[in-house]
Amino acid sequence: MILMGRPKEEVQRLLEALPDEASFEDIHYHIYVQQAIRRGREAAQRGELLDQEDVEERMSKWLGE
Repeated sequence: MILMGRPKEEVQRLLEALPDEASFEDIHYHIYVQQAIRRGREAAQRGELLDQEDVEERMSKWLGE
């Protein structure tokens, strides 16, 4: 379930979708995941994503390979 809308509305829909037994940690985790997905989609729309080759090149520099 990927939510896109006002934050309060997104959280309300998320709470309705989660089981009644969901813990605070479960809720927090799902909100975090939704935020990460939203940021990724927005970055993709702006053309800010890296391709695999660029990621591997950066990682090799960081790891000193």
